[in-house]
Amino acid sequence: MTELLSGRIEALIIQLEGREEGTSEKLRAKRKWIETLPRKAKNFPPLKNDNLLRAIRGEKVDRIPIWVHRQAGRYMKEFRDLRKQHDFFTICRNPKLVCEVTLQPIDAFDLDASIIFCDILVILQALGIEVQMVKGVGPWVPNPLKFPDDKDLSRLNHNVDVYKELGYVFEGISLTRHALQGKVPLIGFTGAPWTLFVYMICGKGTSGKKGKTWKEAISWLYKYPKLSHKVFDLITETNIKYLVGQVKAGAQVLEVFDSWIGILSPKLFQDFALRYDTKICKEVKRRCKKELGIDIPMTLFAKGANQYLEQLSKSGYDTISIDWCIESKKARKRVQLNCCLQGNLDPCFLYASEKDLREEVKKMLNGFGPTKTIANLGHGMFPDHDPEKLAIFIDAVHSHTSFL
Repeated sequence: MTELLSGRIEALIIQLEGREEGTSEKLRAKRKWIETLPRKAKNFPPLKNDNLLRAIRGEKVDRIPIWVHRQAGRYMKEFRDLRKQHDFFTICRNPKLVCEVTLQPIDAFDLDASIIFCDILVILQALGIEVQMVKGVGPWVPNPLKFPDDKDLSRLNHNVDVYKELGYVFEGISLTRHALQGKVPLIGFTGAPWTLFVYMICGKGTSGKKGKTWKEAISWLYKYPKLSHKVFDLITETNIKYLVGQVKAGAQVLEVFDSWIGILSPKLFQDFALRYDTKICKEVKRRCKKELGIDIPMTLFAKGANQYLEQLSKSGYDTISIDWCIESKKARKRVQLNCCLQGNLDPCFLYASEKDLREEVKKMLNGFGPTKTIANLGHGMFPDHDPEKLAIFIDAVHSHTSFL
């Protein structure tokens, strides 16, 4: 509640100080307009572009829908300018700033979906684990769990009230739904239990100066399976409540990010990834249907897990988002139309020439086919990506739809 209140105070300060150095009149007007919008999850404007939702359902689309991971981020000057004024988690906790950042790529590009600006690690913060955003390092957990010293796990919040701890996310979603004015659907998201567990144990997602390697987290699964399952159960239940809350706030699609799922052995994949990811999907869908009467579409981003594609396609998720390490034609052949496929352009292809980029997009879309296809990157935008290349990527996808 304290964080939510501080976020509202911050929003008021920004409104009153809408005269930051270098802030354009257009941006000031945008911020002032956002302040006038309702923040309640009701009376949302009707959706004008539903191509994403139709693609997920396997229906005919006007054009292949496209959006990209890390859609709002450092590749955009507008975001970099804002980051000079506010630290990362200050933005995440401020509904007005979240709305502003989420709209930046929607205003700049002809995209078919918007994804709320946030971070998967807010779940860890809700569980009582400190998370910092360190320059040059990225997300960092300074005091990770230390099995078996934490065997009682008393330091964790075992009964998370997501509306108290993460209410700022829900408010940001509702505000953004109104601000989008029905232009495109809004995607909510969270991190998968295994991926979040890696941060809880290792301090960060990959090896580095301050971080351990994935070996540390994987070893705990073998050495302390019961304790590990206890942590996974806690993350899973928190995620379920968090995702249902996002739908209640206005999210129209949900995505679960399992960024490190591809490094697990077949047994660990079954026991600590697929098991919990499937439970999240099944239970969120059940609760949304029972409590809201909504059949919420859900996507699983399973980076590096192409070897498990058939199992993932039958896990209950409507869409499986894949990385670039598999040809789209082979991916479609393996899953058929069991699910929608999302992806999978190599992010580095945005460094290629326009001609080569357009050719690669044609190849990718021809492989996926016109049905149950969402164009995206196989991972996310890089900070040094040229926004013009993203515009070309988007145009290439939309232009090729008629050929399909």
